[in-house]
Amino acid sequence: MPNSVPPNVGNHEQIHHDPGYMPEGDSLKNGPSKWRGKGKKKDGIKPGSAEDVLRSMPVDADAERAVLSCMLKDPTNIIPMAENVLKSPEFFYVSAHRIIFETIISLYRTQQGGQLDVILLNSELQDKELMDRVGGPKFVAELLDDVPTTAMFGPYVEVLKKKFILRRVIADCTKCVAEAYEHPDDAAVFLDGVEKSVLKIRDATENENEIKNMKTSVMNVVQTLEQIMNGGVSLGLMTGFDDIDKMTNGMHGGEMIVVAARPAMGKTSFVMNIVENMAIREKNPVACAVFSLEMSAESLVQRVLCSRARVHMSKLRGGFLSKQDFPKLMKVAGEMAEAPIWIDDTPGLSINELRAKARRLKQQHDIGFIAIDYLQLLKAPDVAAREGREKEVAEISGGIKGIAKELNIPIIVLAQLNRNPDGRGGAPKMSDLRESGSIEQDADLVGLLMREEYYAENDEEREEMAGTAKFIIAKQRNGGTGDVPLTFEKEFMRFGNSALDHHQE
Repeated sequence: MPNSVPPNVGNHEQIHHDPGYMPEGDSLKNGPSKWRGKGKKKDGIKPGSAEDVLRSMPVDADAERAVLSCMLKDPTNIIPMAENVLKSPEFFYVSAHRIIFETIISLYRTQQGGQLDVILLNSELQDKELMDRVGGPKFVAELLDDVPTTAMFGPYVEVLKKKFILRRVIADCTKCVAEAYEHPDDAAVFLDGVEKSVLKIRDATENENEIKNMKTSVMNVVQTLEQIMNGGVSLGLMTGFDDIDKMTNGMHGGEMIVVAARPAMGKTSFVMNIVENMAIREKNPVACAVFSLEMSAESLVQRVLCSRARVHMSKLRGGFLSKQDFPKLMKVAGEMAEAPIWIDDTPGLSINELRAKARRLKQQHDIGFIAIDYLQLLKAPDVAAREGREKEVAEISGGIKGIAKELNIPIIVLAQLNRNPDGRGGAPKMSDLRESGSIEQDADLVGLLMREEYYAENDEEREEMAGTAKFIIAKQRNGGTGDVPLTFEKEFMRFGNSALDHHQE
C-alpha cells in the first residue's frame, strides 16, 4: 500500500515522533486518545501502566485506508455492507479517515442511485471545507491505489472491529477506574454501570444480524417442516402439560413467556413442574437454568423433591417422615441430582448480571430453557435512579426478551398481579399485571394462573372446586387464546393435566 498520509495523521512513525498529537475529534473525556506507535515499549515504562496505555492506542491505519479504498472502488456493493457492519465512525481512529468515511456515507445516501467517485468526494470535501483536514486531493486520490481488489473487504473490517473493541475497552475501563477512585456511594450501582458499559461494546460489534431475503427464510421454514413430517424435530419445547402444549405447539427459541398470578396461586410450583418435566426425562432432556430471586436454592429443591415424590412438605420440615416417604424421596433425589438443572438464588439480581450469567450458562452448558422467579424482583438500578420504576420495569422486560432472542431459547418469567382480581372474585386480566405496559408488549405469551378454590365463598363451593386450576392464555403472539384446565394437588403443590377432555376434533 502507498505510504502517503495527510500531515500529522495516518503514519505510525510520524505520529510516534509527535508526542503532543491527538486526532481531531478525540478527547480525554472519552478515555485516552493519544496514538504513538504500534505498541513499542520504551525503557522504564511498565506494560499495562497508564503511561503505556496513553503511548500505544490499538490502531491499524493501513486497514482503515483499505476499507475506504474498497468503498471507493465498488460503492454500489461495498458501501451498503460498510453501513451495516461499521455502525459508528469511531471504528476509524485516524481523524482524516473518519471524516472521509462519514462523507462517503453521506454522499451515498443523498446521491441518486448511490453514484459516487473520487471527484464527487473531493467536491464534497471542498464544499464542507474539510479538504485540508484530510490531507488534500492527492491523499484522497491515492486511496484508490491502496488495494487491488475489494475481495478482502471482510478481513479488513474485522481488523477495524478488533482495534475498535480494544480502544473502547481501554477508554471505558480508564473511565471506570477514575470513577472508582472517587468512591461512589453505591458500589452495587457502580458495578452495574461498569458491566453495562462492557456489554454495550459487545452489542455494538457483535449484534449484526444479516438481513435475509424471502427465499432464504422460506427455504429454512420448508426444511423445518420436512424435519417435522419425518419425525426429526418437534415444534417446540414441551411443558408436559398436554393441553397447554396443544394450544402453543410448545415453547420456541426467542420467546418470552410471562406467567402471572396473585400470591399463593402456585406460580413457583407451576414453573418448577415445567422445569422437571423438561429436564427429568429419558429422551432428549433439556438443560434448564432457574433464577430464583425469592426462594433459596435449598428451599426450591425441597419443594421439587416433595412435589415429585408426593410427600407432604410439612412432614419433611417437621421431621415426621414415614418409612414409606424416605425411599420415595431418595429415589427422586437421585433423579434430580443427575438432571441438567442449574439454580442461581442471588437476591436482588440486576438485568445486566442476569444477561451475563445466562450467556455463560449457554456457553458452558448449552442451556435450552430459563425460568425466572420473579420479574418484579429483578433490578436495573442505573435506570431506576434516573427515570423511575416504570422505566426500570421496561428495561428489565426488554432485557429478558433480548436475552431470549440472543440465546435463541424460551424464557419463562413469573410476575405478580395487582389486587384488582380480588375485587371481582379472583378472575385475572392481563391489565392486572403490575407495571403492565412494557411487559404486555414484550411478551410473546401471557398466561394467568388461577385457582378458583382460593376465592370460594363457602365450604360447599370450596369442596366443589378443590383440586382444580386454570391457566388462562390471555395473549399469544403466534396462536389463539383461551382457558386451559389443570389439576392441582394442594398437599404436594403439584399441577397436572386435567382428567376431562375439553377439546373436540
